[in-house]
Amino acid sequence: MRLVLENADEFKRSVEAIAILIDEAEFIVDEKELSLKATDPSQISMVDFRLEKKSFQEFQVKEAQRLGMDLDYLNQVMGRAKVKEQLVIELDEDKGSLQITLLGTSTRKFKIPLIDVSGAELPNPKIDFEASVLLRAGVVQDALKDASLVSTHVTLGVDSKNFFVKANSSKGSLNNETPKDNQNILELSAKKNCQAMFPLDYLSDMFKVAGSDSRVELSLKTDAPARISYEIGKARITYYLAPRIEAE
Repeated sequence: MRLVLENADEFKRSVEAIAILIDEAEFIVDEKELSLKATDPSQISMVDFRLEKKSFQEFQVKEAQRLGMDLDYLNQVMGRAKVKEQLVIELDEDKGSLQITLLGTSTRKFKIPLIDVSGAELPNPKIDFEASVLLRAGVVQDALKDASLVSTHVTLGVDSKNFFVKANSSKGSLNNETPKDNQNILELSAKKNCQAMFPLDYLSDMFKVAGSDSRVELSLKTDAPARISYEIGKARITYYLAPRIEAE
């Protein structure tokens, strides 16, 4: 197995987006893509990462491989990647480790031990979403910073005219509304008004790697998991986040 990416930064940012929530998981390499799907230890969130074959400068895969990784360590290694460096990922013949090579002004090679990560196949949640919003990430990033002054949980919602973020606690309240005709709301459609409450720290982590101008697809349903999806270079990362259901 040998995979070559022209821009190491793309994989660096993707790994950061995964490792911020997931400790250990398996990358799967087959004839079509490099992918990963895993839940965080609390099983509140799920990450679905995909980088298609056509995105690679070189993609040599004789047979499908499952590569169990300590994602925190992989994130540290990829954190050493510099701008405009090339990335080469190779599987050692003994299949006991993965070799990460960073090619720039110098050649740096890291060997990362593979680990056994057992777990069942994870299907994506099947949700009949009531609303979807395509927006710039900065809309949510700014709203979450506002909400952090008020509460550890936030409510995301959509009505016929607005995307909104709300927070309430003994400290006070926040009501942040962005109208659908705002330049940062690229598309907004809603079958009905809907909203759901989520832990702020998870949402902040999910938006951390996105640039403020990144196009984010946000899908919502009242008191149901949210789906958050955006591209990192040619890679696509999709998160699912379970809601907090308040007792009546």
